[in-house]
Amino acid sequence: MSDVEALVFDFDGLLMDTETTLLSSWRAEWRHHGLRLDEARFFAEHGGDVTEERYAALAAAVGPGYDRAASHVRRIAHRDALHAALGLAPGIRDWLDDAPAAGLRLAVASSSPRSWVEAHLSRSGDLSRFEVVACGDEVAAHKPDPAVYELALRRLGVRPDRAVAFEDTPHGVAAAKAAGLRCVAVPNAYADPSRFAAADLVLSSAVQASLTEVLATLPALRRPAGPRR
Repeated sequence: MSDVEALVFDFDGLLMDTETTLLSSWRAEWRHHGLRLDEARFFAEHGGDVTEERYAALAAAVGPGYDRAASHVRRIAHRDALHAALGLAPGIRDWLDDAPAAGLRLAVASSSPRSWVEAHLSRSGDLSRFEVVACGDEVAAHKPDPAVYELALRRLGVRPDRAVAFEDTPHGVAAAKAAGLRCVAVPNAYADPSRFAAADLVLSSAVQASLTEVLATLPALRRPAGPRR
């Protein structure tokens, strides 16, 4: 796919499965209080930070005895223990390994803060792979707003039609498409696969296809349909 110069990856749930560790930390904290987390309503429909809303919901469920500070310390300890062993999602390392040989530049476009993204990629030894990291604390609006993709493209100096995005949520796909990129979706375990119709390609996992196969598939998906006979 010679028209592609850069690959732009979402972080949470795509490069690393921090969605599962996040959910596990909150599930454990609700269980600590003898309660059950409503997982069906846990993930937001945007890329913004809803941490305070989650604590507020737990506080309301626990009642007057809820200790927010202690709850936070306990939850973060649980989450950090899981993160200590967290690496790139299955198949992602192969994609990143294959990109340089194909002359493809790599970037991250995440709604999460830079400190979060860079800390994880540094721990796994993968930060240096990415020429550009664009994050949510550098733009005015979160996905599905295209701002973070537009920032990544400006830093790369690449036109949107010369880049491909990789996303795991419907609002991430919407952001990439609004910025003018083609988008490959790898839905995370908590996203409804039926909501990814806007993506140019949907994979069940990065293991499903090599990077070469993924990029070779995209042009056919973009060809206009021929006349009906």
